[in-house]
Amino acid sequence: MAKYLLKKSYQLKNLKQIEFHDLWGDHGIFTTMWIFGKPAKILFFENHLKKLISSLKKYQIKKKSLKKNILEIINKNLSKKKKYNHLLRVAVNKKTISISLRKRVKSKLNFNLKLIKLKREKPEFKNLKYKKILYHLSKMDNSKSDIALVSNQKLLETGTSNLLFIKDQKFFTPKKDYYEGNTYKFFKTKIKKIIKKDIFLKEIKNYDEILLIGSGKGVTSVRTINEIQWKRKNLEKFRLLSRHYDVVINKCNSYRF
Repeated sequence: MAKYLLKKSYQLKNLKQIEFHDLWGDHGIFTTMWIFGKPAKILFFENHLKKLISSLKKYQIKKKSLKKNILEIINKNLSKKKKYNHLLRVAVNKKTISISLRKRVKSKLNFNLKLIKLKREKPEFKNLKYKKILYHLSKMDNSKSDIALVSNQKLLETGTSNLLFIKDQKFFTPKKDYYEGNTYKFFKTKIKKIIKKDIFLKEIKNYDEILLIGSGKGVTSVRTINEIQWKRKNLEKFRLLSRHYDVVINKCNSYRF
């Protein structure tokens, strides 16, 4: 089970603190950000916040001061004195803003994907309909495993991250039915071309590398997918993307309280 540094909830209308609710399964949106270092830095913070607010509007969760309120709650719960390596989750529904901090776990090189027949509801949004995913993840060592969501014999995303597939020095990603995270958007600026295509299970054997990219996993290389007896052939693009990721981490500005 994840170890939490904090878990708090507030009424959306007046920011009064209430009993904690994780909001999983509710009608709403969440975002998960990597907070690290001392003083604290939050990777891609402005992009996370912008996308959270825009998605909430599409879910008809609107309040003029919403961005200001979320910033107020974040500032209230972060410390200038603490050294972080955590995942900061902000979740919002029509009545509540919830915030939590859990330890970020570093992925290992012997990373395995487990295939699960599942497609998220409205996958283009980072919505709160995650209970089935969390059920599977709760039984795993998240440092060395994740679930790959499969629908109609096609790989879509993992329980935590976007997927990139490499073949003949080219990058591929699923055509649709997944959420484009902020880490994915960053790598779109660094990779000359990412080809969108259906990633069929029967074709996975043709790929040299499979990478997870996201706030929690950073850049993670998949070593194996046991159900289809796939094993990575090299780590070439993993090392390339890891270098790009290290650069943006080092350039990240300290969070302004």
